[in-house]
Amino acid sequence: MTVVRFAPSPTGYLHIGNARTALFNALFALKTGGQFVLRLDDTDTARSTQKFADTIQEDIAWLGIKVDRLEKQSARMARYDGVRDELKAKGLLYACYETAEELDYKRKRQMALGKPPIYDRTGLNLSDEERKELEAEGRTPHWRFKLTGKRVEWNDLCKGPQAIDTASQSDPVLIREDGTYLYTLPSIIDDIDFAITHVIRGEDHVSNTGTQIEIFEALGASAPQWGHHNLLIAADGSALSKREGSLSLKALREEGTQPMAVASVATLVGTSMAIAPRESLAALAEDFDLSKVSSGPARFEPKQIADFSAQMVHALEPADVADTLEQIGVPNDLQADFWLAVRKNCNAPQDAEAWWQMLNAQSVESNLENDDVAYIQTAIAQLPEGAITSETWGVWTGALKAETGRKGKGLFMPLRKALTGMERGPEMGPIIVLLGRDKVLDRLEQAAR
Repeated sequence: MTVVRFAPSPTGYLHIGNARTALFNALFALKTGGQFVLRLDDTDTARSTQKFADTIQEDIAWLGIKVDRLEKQSARMARYDGVRDELKAKGLLYACYETAEELDYKRKRQMALGKPPIYDRTGLNLSDEERKELEAEGRTPHWRFKLTGKRVEWNDLCKGPQAIDTASQSDPVLIREDGTYLYTLPSIIDDIDFAITHVIRGEDHVSNTGTQIEIFEALGASAPQWGHHNLLIAADGSALSKREGSLSLKALREEGTQPMAVASVATLVGTSMAIAPRESLAALAEDFDLSKVSSGPARFEPKQIADFSAQMVHALEPADVADTLEQIGVPNDLQADFWLAVRKNCNAPQDAEAWWQMLNAQSVESNLENDDVAYIQTAIAQLPEGAITSETWGVWTGALKAETGRKGKGLFMPLRKALTGMERGPEMGPIIVLLGRDKVLDRLEQAAR
């Protein structure tokens, strides 16, 4: 069975780039009938918080992603320590004592000599006595994994055949001087223990893959299949600005953005799949194929999400926004008529509040032109008798056109301004039904004074 994972660190909010990776994994699982593991990489105890962990789970649920298994790395430290000791015993994890400054000097010297800046394995060749002397100086080691230096190949689900010669890479640091783990080792142990079959992530991790495959092999495990998708860039080809790149899912959620607008854009940009809003993750999964991910970067602009979201909001039914309408005070018996009247003028469900306030205001500023005042007086006289219905607007404006000769903007705009205080907005037929005859007359009379 296919098992994928999304592994954010709860040190901040998820952003649109994170959403792309999460969705690629979720859609791959949907397409293959597999499972989605959410793994919280919370070993950075200084920066990880429960608040961020909770928000990540809320964001994932908001996107419609079903989590089949939730894991936290902080609960698995004993397991990591056991594997650490195993690698040390095999001679595959060795202590190094250089400071950051010394390592930087080595890199610069190698580059000045025209050599690649690869770690020279000084730590591997230290004698026991030399180690004792370094520790007596107060040095604490960091620990590197000993690479074989072989050519590592894999068939990338997004990029096709790939190869890395690990002889061209430094032995990776797996454990810091303070004993904490970098990302690599715990992630590989988790992938083994959770039976992860496919690792789908950003292409900025391609260069790490050869190293990671060697560690899988050192632990006697088969590496998963790999897929490295392209990264988001701004529409003009530049790097994402702070605003675009850090567009948090939490902020989008709170703004009333529709989750499938985010999912559609985050998934489809930078692929050969048509960029259009999809109604569900299941619908998105139907066309989803990692081989359709472009080799070039994915051009993204926030306006795409806003436009898709507005389209989706305009199509929402009253039941879809019932909670929002209740929060802004719309009575249950008016919710359907009210929402259907204003939804085309709402880019988010909560935008309906402004229209509800307009309907219930004691008065509005009509700002009529002088020659429109007499027209409004005529409109009062021509308002059909009885309760206002869905037919009233057409009958009323027809009578006014015949009486005054006005048409188009001259016919409709003064009425809109007198009744709503605005020059644009929802169709007036449903609006005057919601206002009711008494309020329509009251606003017309105020405007005609």
